[in-house]
Amino acid sequence: MNIRMPARWSLRRTLLALVLTLTVSIWCFSAVVVYLDADTESRELFDQSLSETGHLLLALADHELEEHVDTAAPTLTEVHDGKHSKYLLFQIWDGGHRLIYRSAGAPETAFTSVSPDSDNQFGWISMGGQEWRTYSSWNARQNMQIQVAEPSSHRKEISGRFAYKLMLFALLVVPLLIIGLWWSVNRVFRSLQTVANEVSQRMPGDLHQLNLRGAPTEIHPLLHAINRLFERVSQTLEREQRFTADAAHELRTPLAAIKTNLQVIQRARNDDERAEAAAGLGSSVDRATRLVGQLMTLAKLEPPYDKNLVLQETDVAHLLQPQMTEWQKQAEKAQISLTADLQSGIALLHAESILILFRNLMDNALRYTPAGGRVQVTCGLAEQGMSLCIADNGAGIPAEMREQVFQRFVRLSDATIPGSGLGLSIVKSIADSHHATLRLAEGLDGRGLSVTLLFPLAAAAAGSATAVTSQAASQQT
Repeated sequence: MNIRMPARWSLRRTLLALVLTLTVSIWCFSAVVVYLDADTESRELFDQSLSETGHLLLALADHELEEHVDTAAPTLTEVHDGKHSKYLLFQIWDGGHRLIYRSAGAPETAFTSVSPDSDNQFGWISMGGQEWRTYSSWNARQNMQIQVAEPSSHRKEISGRFAYKLMLFALLVVPLLIIGLWWSVNRVFRSLQTVANEVSQRMPGDLHQLNLRGAPTEIHPLLHAINRLFERVSQTLEREQRFTADAAHELRTPLAAIKTNLQVIQRARNDDERAEAAAGLGSSVDRATRLVGQLMTLAKLEPPYDKNLVLQETDVAHLLQPQMTEWQKQAEKAQISLTADLQSGIALLHAESILILFRNLMDNALRYTPAGGRVQVTCGLAEQGMSLCIADNGAGIPAEMREQVFQRFVRLSDATIPGSGLGLSIVKSIADSHHATLRLAEGLDGRGLSVTLLFPLAAAAAGSATAVTSQAASQQT
């Protein structure tokens, strides 16, 4: 099966292409606008020059009108350099539509209509296979009209020279612009390459923070995110190393006991010694099994465990009620009085996690309460949420140790009951994932321990919670 790899693209090349395209496009657009504006201005200047030339010739010819009354229109006798007919032609007509004067190369027919109504008019005509710009104007007495014609090629020649110079300037400037932009973009991306080189040269265990000095402000969020990732990875590695070391240390004791009991069984001289060693072996296996189970539970609760939880509206009393029968049996077996007062209340919970929490608290309460003692389970609505409390009158925990017991593998120095030191650590992890408040205090009869959890209420269901009481008691046997 062919795996289609995602297309790779270069941020440097993309940015350079976009900047170059945008810059060249804007420059070309500006050049076109400048050219069109200059062409319009030049047209206006050419028209103004044509009209001024026509008025000047009309003024010079006006005072000689009576000296030239011949029917045939004479041609001017000035010397021509060959460019006269190329750039300017003119005709002078009298009021009777007779041609009085004309320049060399000018036809004997009028450029435009000879009419008093055609005063101060511009126009275009076709003559000799090209376009000509014309201007006609009458003198003040309306007895003489000047008609001037200028070839459009003259105007186009000047506009062409301007466009040529503009393109020549572009050919010189655009390469310099491309080189400058290429250098600038590569100079900016050099800091990214520096960061990439720093990360690529690191050893697997090197998770210290990246240096932000000299990096552009725009990539600071990326570098901060990488630094936060390094910090989280470092914390995870530390937790895993601590977890592995603690687990190995705690498993060493039951494994050593298992090995010792096996050796005793192998060397037993009679059935009584063998039975006693087998009982010790079973106890050690149970302890190791319990420890492994606690370790697996705690591993499941490691981050990002709390991000994967789906909290649902759950009635705490209905969730815990089915569990009480089994705990009643264990309490009776241990000769402990167990009472439960479960008031209905709905909170946002992850049911499986809450059952793990409840199992650890109940197991601790029954194991650390001596025969003849009492354990009490209560839950119900409180002022700030849904409360769950498990209290006993057993050995308890000194006030100065109540914060430390939430750490892994921490046990009281005078503890005589076998345990792993993980139960309250598991309870703390689950409580934190539910944003619940966890509090340790004195238990029943002025002694023992009470563990109280306060869960936030489900807002939609807080007003509809109803109270249901369930009582169960066992007598000391």
